[in-house]
Amino acid sequence: MGSDLNIVCLGGGTGLPNLLRGLKPYSNYITAIVTMADDGGSSGVIRSELKMPPPGDIRNCLLALAYTEPLMERLFQYRFSSGTLKGHSFGNLFIAAMTEMLGNFELAIKESSKILAVKGTVLPSTLEDVVLEAVYEDGDVVRGQSFITHSQKRISQVMLRPADAKPLDEALEAIEKADLIVLGPGSLYTSLIPNLLVKDITEAIVRSKAKKVYVVNVMTQPGETPDYKASDHVKAVIKHSHPNVMEYVIINTGEIPEEVLARYKAEGSTYVECDKEVIEAMGYKVVTESVVNTANVAHHHPEKLSQAIMKLVYENSN
Repeated sequence: MGSDLNIVCLGGGTGLPNLLRGLKPYSNYITAIVTMADDGGSSGVIRSELKMPPPGDIRNCLLALAYTEPLMERLFQYRFSSGTLKGHSFGNLFIAAMTEMLGNFELAIKESSKILAVKGTVLPSTLEDVVLEAVYEDGDVVRGQSFITHSQKRISQVMLRPADAKPLDEALEAIEKADLIVLGPGSLYTSLIPNLLVKDITEAIVRSKAKKVYVVNVMTQPGETPDYKASDHVKAVIKHSHPNVMEYVIINTGEIPEEVLARYKAEGSTYVECDKEVIEAMGYKVVTESVVNTANVAHHHPEKLSQAIMKLVYENSN
């Protein structure tokens, strides 16, 4: 397989670009399928005012797969600090300008990929104007991705409106050709699951003969996954999609420095407990490894995570 390995990764936020950076050396054929439910920050303003899909997660994934000059990457990530452009990143404005100039968001992504020397493909999960809704355990409903994490209530379910949003044909083709499909890491209800709520995407993953891996988050997320164990993450994914969207589950067992844990705890975030036996009883194969970045944040380490994924792929090749 080697560099000819067809890899599809689904997610959004900061987790997906982190994964892409690690996987980039292993394949020339990586497709990132990115959630389009973002309605906050710079992306939300551009989406609302220019009536186009949110560019932020797309921008981050393009840069993760890019082989461009460091200055160009810094430019695309540069965020204005004052004036009417305050809060906007140059990359978001660039993609917005390309979309208006070319009249097509999908084409704007492709042309931006050429400019940034991207190795791989970045695709929106849908081009429809989708909105994410959450139903809490007490029955309350909130509409809009950026509002969902504001509450400390436990989420029961999230839904995409319209419920029948269609994916790009290119996304379905990538899943069909895939040797490896990776779900996560990233915000469970607002980055990963929205992709799976595009029903045709979930159905394509279920049909796929690829190896299917779900990467559980290292830490819980305030407003989304309070006190969630690893099995709670798995249950939420399959509740919103299908039991056959994953075959392997990767859980971090690496230690995180106490001072880092203390900082996260102060923000309402805790270490995700590895209840391996519960997940195995559900019929999944669990991989436990140290895949965490132990510097000063509790994120996945791109290289460690990618090595664990590739080891899984090759050790379990037929």
